[in-house]
Amino acid sequence: MPEAVIRDPEIMHGTPVFRGTRVPVQTLFDDLEGGETLEDFLEGFPT
Repeated sequence: MPEAVIRDPEIMHGTPVFRGTRVPVQTLFDDLEGGETLEDFLEGFPT
């Protein structure tokens, strides 16, 4: 299984993102800390 999170200096200046997207992993943590559910997050970023 390929890694779900990648860090590439060519993508978002090396910020960890979900593979195949430009969605930073930190966005998930911020949303969860703010009271959003995983389902809410996935609706906002269906890829």
